[in-house]
Order: sequence, then C-alpha cells, then structure tokens
Amino acid sequence: MNLLEKEDLIKIKAEELEGATPEEIIAWAVATFPNITFACSFGAEDVVLVDMLQKVSPSTDVFYLDTDYHFKETYETRDAIADRYGLEFVRVSPQITPEEQAAQYGEALWSVDPNQCCAIRKVEPLTRILSQYEAWITGIRRDQAPTRANSKKVEYDYKFGLVKFNPIADWTSEDVWNYIRENNLIYNPLHDRNFPSIGCEQCTRAVMPGEDPRAGRWSGSEKTECGLHK
Repeated sequence: MNLLEKEDLIKIKAEELEGATPEEIIAWAVATFPNITFACSFGAEDVVLVDMLQKVSPSTDVFYLDTDYHFKETYETRDAIADRYGLEFVRVSPQITPEEQAAQYGEALWSVDPNQCCAIRKVEPLTRILSQYEAWITGIRRDQAPTRANSKKVEYDYKFGLVKFNPIADWTSEDVWNYIRENNLIYNPLHDRNFPSIGCEQCTRAVMPGEDPRAGRWSGSEKTECGLHK
C-alpha cells in the first residue's frame, strides 16, 4: 500500500471508527497492519491499552522508551505488568548513556535545554524503533493538552512516516480510571500522589490542586511536549 492509498484509507476509517470502541479500533488496526506496535509509557492510559491489547492481540509488540531517568515506581510498574500478563516489553534505549550525555552536553541537560535532552533520550530512539513498523498505537487523549485536541483515532503520522492509532482519543480521565478500577489493573502508584502525567524523574513534579494535569511536566519552562506527538 503506497502513501496515497494509505491516506485515502485513513481518511475513510477515521470517520468510520470515530464512534467505535477502543477494542474495535485495535482489532481493525492489527488486522489491517500486522506489522504494528504499541508505545507504552506505563501511565494510566497505557496500562488500559496494554490490557485491551492482551485481550485482542496478545502477540503484538509492546515497546517502551527507557530514558534511564524514569522513576523507580515506573520500572516497578513495568515489572508488575510484565509478570501479570507474561509479557516481554521491548526496551528501546538512547544511543548514549547518561554519563556520555553529561560529558558531551554538560550536567543536567534537562534543565539547560530540555528539548535537546528529549531529542536524545526519546525522539531519536522512537524514530529508530518506529522505522521497523508500518503502524503504531498510542494512549494520547484529546483533553490532555491543546496540542492533542485535534487527534484522530486513525491518522497518518507524517513526522515518523507511518499510520498512527489513538484508540482512546475521546476518553476522559474518568473513563480511564473507571476501566482501571473495573478491571483491577496494575497502575503506577505515583498517580495516587498527584502525578497525573508521569515522565522522567528530573522533569516531572506533583500537580497542585487547581493546576492543569500536565503542569507537572517541565515545570518552569515553556515546554509542553516531549516531541513524540505532533
């Protein structure tokens, strides 16, 4: 299928699947694009999609970006989920270690130039892993941030050159947590400590009452996205 054919198909399916359940979207995605992967960050949305994917297509690859800077609770959540489902996550790492990064760019690059840090530890590894697939699944939701408000449930990701599925794009945070509770899912305990959005330890703080849910990411800077989602 060439790019023009994919664009035409995606436009049609984006309309058809807007009212579909996440499970129906995942089922169509894996059937149409067998060479597909799911990007998991072990946040609330992603543990929901891991559960759905295990029910619909347990053989589909699930990868995570190991920036080397995650909270210990994130790694513990990864291990607990892997044990529950008998799942082997694909670990994707940056090309340089934290020590090499410090030597090349200086200490605490995340505080001096967070965009550069994310480019090294997230965007480049993601670009590398996605080059092996023809489609990917993400847990982004439209109400998470203005930059995600127009996300389609099926769209072409021109940044990385493949089809992108956002099965729970129209879900609210309440929808996510209802699913977690109803299915007794494992989730990152940081969510219970006022961390609605969890990234690297150095760039994530707890959110205070009345703040935007993503206010804890790159606090004190103008940065709002890590560069993984346009």
